[in-house]
Formats: sequence, C-alpha cells, structure tokens
Amino acid sequence: MSLLKRIVRSHAGRRVLSAIGAGYVRFVHATTRWTHVRGETPEKYWAEGRAMLGCFWHNRMLLMPFIWPQGRPISMLISHHGDGRLISDIIGRLGIDTIAGSSSRGGADALRTMISTLKSGVSVAVTPDGPRGPRMHAAAGAVHAARLAGAPLIPVSLATSRRKVLRSWDRFLLALPFARGVFVWGNPIDVPADAGDAEMEAVRLALESELNRVSAEADRLMGHTPVEPA
Repeated sequence: MSLLKRIVRSHAGRRVLSAIGAGYVRFVHATTRWTHVRGETPEKYWAEGRAMLGCFWHNRMLLMPFIWPQGRPISMLISHHGDGRLISDIIGRLGIDTIAGSSSRGGADALRTMISTLKSGVSVAVTPDGPRGPRMHAAAGAVHAARLAGAPLIPVSLATSRRKVLRSWDRFLLALPFARGVFVWGNPIDVPADAGDAEMEAVRLALESELNRVSAEADRLMGHTPVEPA
C-alpha cells in the first residue's frame, strides 16, 4: 500500500488533508469571477420548498458545493470506499451532509436513504457516473430514486477558464484560482411514478444527454474543447 493511501485511510491523515482540500476549494471559488446560465431553473423548486435531485458528472464535483444557496438543506451521495471518505470529509467542512454509497454499484442502502431524504424535503446531489465510471455515462440509480421519491432530476455543470485536466478515469477537472467560471443549469427531468423499464431507460438516456450537453456548453463558454465521454 502506498504512503498516500495509508494517509488517506487514517483518521488523522484525512483530517489534515480534508482541511487543506476545503481551504483550496474555498480559495479557488473566492478568486473566480462567476456567472450563471439558466440560474432561474432551480428557483421555482427553492421557492416552493421542493426537494430535487441535482445531477452532475464526477469530474466537475470540486466546486459544486457553491452552487447551492446557504440555508437550503442538501445531502450529497459519496462513495464510502477509497477516496470517497476523504471527499466526504472535505464536503462536510464545506457545510454539506453526505450519504454513503454509490448510484452505480449496487447501493440498495444508499438508494433507500436517498429516497427517505428526498421525501423529508431535503435535496440530494449525485454524480451518476461515480464512483468509477464509465466517464459521463449515467447509471440508473438516480432515476430510480427520483421516481420513487417523486422528485425531479436537475442536471447542472460547471467549468472554469483556468484548470488542469487530470489523467484519472473521469478526467477530473482541477480548477485553478484567479479565473472565470460558469455554472450551467439544464432542463429539469420528471420521472413518471408508473414508468416501466423502457420509459426508465429513456429517462436515463435523457439525463445522460442533458448532462453532456450542459457540460459541453460550460466548457465552450470558458474557451475549452469539451471533455468527451469515455
């Protein structure tokens, strides 16, 4: 086992790394000039106090905590394996609760928790291609949760003008400070309560397509060639 993995798996190590990570995320956000595209999309749900299922790709999660207004409850689904524990600690330092599990690898307990959380009026954020891909292909977990909880799927993406594309499975986008940034909201997707297998698959494909569309839009607005699905 590498030294880094040993540090990440230790409580003391994660505490230090999460403090550094959260500090970096705050610094990047604070030094970036942000714009919002279709920011009115979630406003009606916030105004009505309705829970929603916010969906974004795994490679764009770094600055996503800042898209959500303070004072509005939200939990984020994070894998409880590997680096997920460190990400959960960082997210916690940014004021967001987490649900341990995965939307793409089993996760029956996580699915039940997502449904109960949504039904209680608390929104949930998920990465439909996490925790291990394939990149920018949506698993069905978020769609099932949305149907059973009666909550809409809200695609959203972001991009920054200064970034480094890592060589990870998801081509993680490490945002750099002193940049321009954009949050792009997609069209809400409702899942019929009586949807059968064919309709559920159609919704999953619609979610995947919309997430790829808004991600490409965000990249182009910041002057980048869009990141392609695996």
